[in-house]
Amino acid sequence: MRAGLAFALLIWAAPLAAQTVQVFARGETVPVGTANEDAADDPAIWRNAKYPERSLIVATDKKAGLYVYDLKGQIKSFTAAGRVNNVALVEIGHLGVIVAASDRNDKARALIQLYRLDTRTAKLAPLGQIEGGAGEAYGVCLWRQGRTLHVFSVLKQGEIHHLKVTWNDRPSGTRVRQMKLASQTESCVVDPRTSILYVGEEDRGVWSFDARASGKLDGKLIAPVEGNALVADVEGLAVMPQGRRGGWLIASSQGDNAFSLYQLPDYRPVGRFRIAQSAIGSVEETDGIEVHAGSFGKDYPDGLFIAQDGRNEPAAQNFKLVAWRDIIRALRASRD
Repeated sequence: MRAGLAFALLIWAAPLAAQTVQVFARGETVPVGTANEDAADDPAIWRNAKYPERSLIVATDKKAGLYVYDLKGQIKSFTAAGRVNNVALVEIGHLGVIVAASDRNDKARALIQLYRLDTRTAKLAPLGQIEGGAGEAYGVCLWRQGRTLHVFSVLKQGEIHHLKVTWNDRPSGTRVRQMKLASQTESCVVDPRTSILYVGEEDRGVWSFDARASGKLDGKLIAPVEGNALVADVEGLAVMPQGRRGGWLIASSQGDNAFSLYQLPDYRPVGRFRIAQSAIGSVEETDGIEVHAGSFGKDYPDGLFIAQDGRNEPAAQNFKLVAWRDIIRALRASRD
């Protein structure tokens, strides 16, 4: 990211205005295979550091399975995994790129499906599954601590199970602690720089927890639903890092088809944006989002933001790709 664009946001001191800026998608994926239903849900990004244009997107059709797309939005592979809701990935040295998907095939028994992403062939190889708690699987996020993989399994009724994964012939998960929110909960993301877990409670807002196994179980409401900066339902969450502690926490404000940015580390609301109609369609009713820093080639030079599009008529739902540079420039222009 260019320093000037970043600094323009960091110096904002005024409270969040009601204005929501517009940005436009530069790309979109082929629609998911399940038509005429709420099916596409959540994306994850693997960045190819050597050849950024060859980066990959893993995304869910929550009625059918997991897609792997390229940056042109074309399907590279599909894995029939059934009712998988959220997806996350992380690189772990010799283990490669590990992909986790929340499995809600049995609503009384949450599972986490684990895969290895072959970044050369763009295919997923199944590694096994671990128990994610008693209840309906909804959200999942990952945190790598050295060679240790931490999995956070978020259940629909508000429970958050913190699991530690060990690797033998197959992965094995051990629950190390459990947190609880009061109502329906889905999205989560970990900021590995600060060891903070963020969880979205749909009608109340975004909570922060200590992500460490020894951390306290109680959370703090850091971004409440108040009808201005954030409108229920709170859906996807993502962190765009900058430096040691800075950057932005992004939340899908599904109730008004917008995305809200909170400056890190103090959670000050600094802007909102919508993805508007252009040659590529607009975005509404977003569930999952993802963002990743770094270059992804000429179309996404300063980072990539992806949002699930809940209304992509007449086609089935899909995912829209936005240049992070476009978001920062639009927000900066709204303050000039």
